[in-house]
Amino acid sequence: MKLPVIKHLTQFIEENDEDFVIETIETLEALTEVPSLKDEELDVIGELISNMYGAVEVNKMIKDGTPKKEALNAFMKRVMGSIDN
Repeated sequence: MKLPVIKHLTQFIEENDEDFVIETIETLEALTEVPSLKDEELDVIGELISNMYGAVEVNKMIKDGTPKKEALNAFMKRVMGSIDN
């Protein structure tokens, strides 16, 4: 996951609508079922999906009242904590 990408997607959600990102996630998940995709292509799609889910999660924290910067930092700390374990 890349914080700049999640931050950009979070801004996109604020300016537009979370539904666009949710529908894109669903589309990308459907693409992962194409049998002819190479591992590298699946990795790229997976990274995009991860960043989009991250932005959706950050957006939920913002909606719950967490300031944007704190929400981004808290999310990345949680991600890094899960990687370390």
